[in-house]
Amino acid sequence: MKNANYQMIFCVVNAGFSQVVMEAAKSVGARGGTLIHGRGTANQEAEKRFRIVVQPDKEIVMILVKKEIKDKVLLALNKAVGLETA
Repeated sequence: MKNANYQMIFCVVNAGFSQVVMEAAKSVGARGGTLIHGRGTANQEAEKRFRIVVQPDKEIVMILVKKEIKDKVLLALNKAVGLETA
């Protein structure tokens, strides 16, 4: 299979956080990414059930990385913009 040494990472974050994503990814060896603007479709029932506020405007960051650094990039992203971050 051609290009089997690369994997694609998709990171969906609230609008305004794509720069944080790219800084974290680059800090462990990623070279760049592609940003797509989007809009979430969460409903009010989900917000009430989970007691969260869902921001509708999203940014999807796609990062193509070598297979060897994928786990490092994922850990860096989790630390920078994961569910436990503010």
